[in-house]
Amino acid sequence: MELSSDTPSSQIAIVGATTWGTTLAIVLARRGINVRLLARSQAESERLGIAGEHPRLPGHRFPPSLVPTADWGSGMVDADAVIFAIPSHSMRDNARRASPFILGSTLVVSASKGLEQGTDKRMTVVLGEELQVGPEQICALSGPNLAHEIIVGLPTSTVVASNSTSASGAIQAIMNSSELRVYTNSDVIGTELGGALKNVIAISAGVCDGMALGDNAKAALLTRGLAEMTRLGVAMGAEEATFSGNA
Repeated sequence: MELSSDTPSSQIAIVGATTWGTTLAIVLARRGINVRLLARSQAESERLGIAGEHPRLPGHRFPPSLVPTADWGSGMVDADAVIFAIPSHSMRDNARRASPFILGSTLVVSASKGLEQGTDKRMTVVLGEELQVGPEQICALSGPNLAHEIIVGLPTSTVVASNSTSASGAIQAIMNSSELRVYTNSDVIGTELGGALKNVIAISAGVCDGMALGDNAKAALLTRGLAEMTRLGVAMGAEEATFSGNA
C-alpha cells in the first residue's frame, strides 16, 4: 500500500485515547490527515468530543480532522492504517475487538512498548495472532518519544520497523515531519525488544538516583544494561546494530 502525507483523503485510525495515542492523533491531524481516535466507550468518546482536548494534554485542541469515536466499525472503514497506542497488557483484547473491522490491505502499527504478560510475546506477534492481516502489513514503532515534548513540537525521532519495506516506507511517509523524524528498519524483533527492555534500565536508573548511588553507578548501569539488552536481543533473533539506534 502506498500512503502519502500529501493526500487529503488519507485516513488513520488510532486505537487508544491514551496520552500517547491522542498525541499521535493530534500530530497527524495538524497535518490535515483524517484521524479517528477510537475510545473505549461512548462516554469517553463524548467527553473528548465535548471538551475538544484530552484531560492530560490541556491546551492542545483537537484539529478539525480529528474525530473521537466509540464506533470502531465506522472509525476503521477505509482506514489506510490502524495504529495501536495502548498499554501492552491490553493489546490482545483490543486487537480482538478490532479484528472484524481490519481487512484487506490495511496497515497495522504497534506503538506500544512492552511484552505480553504471561507469554512474553512481542506486540506484533499478538497482533498477528488476533488480526486477519499478513505479517507484511504489520509494523512496530519505537523510539525516545515523550508525548509532552512531541505535542509542543520539540524535535524528536523514531523508528518504524517491518519485514516489508513497502509497509515501513508507507508509515514513514504518513508520519514524517520537520519535528518528527521517522526512520525505517527491517529488524522488527530488535525494535520491539529495544523499546520494551529499555524501560527496565530506565527504572533502575531512577532507583540509582533515589538511593543516591551517584553518577558512576548509573553510568555503569546504563552501559552494562545496554550490553545485556543487546545480548538478549541477539539471542532472540534481533540484529545487534538495532540496539545502538533509536529503537
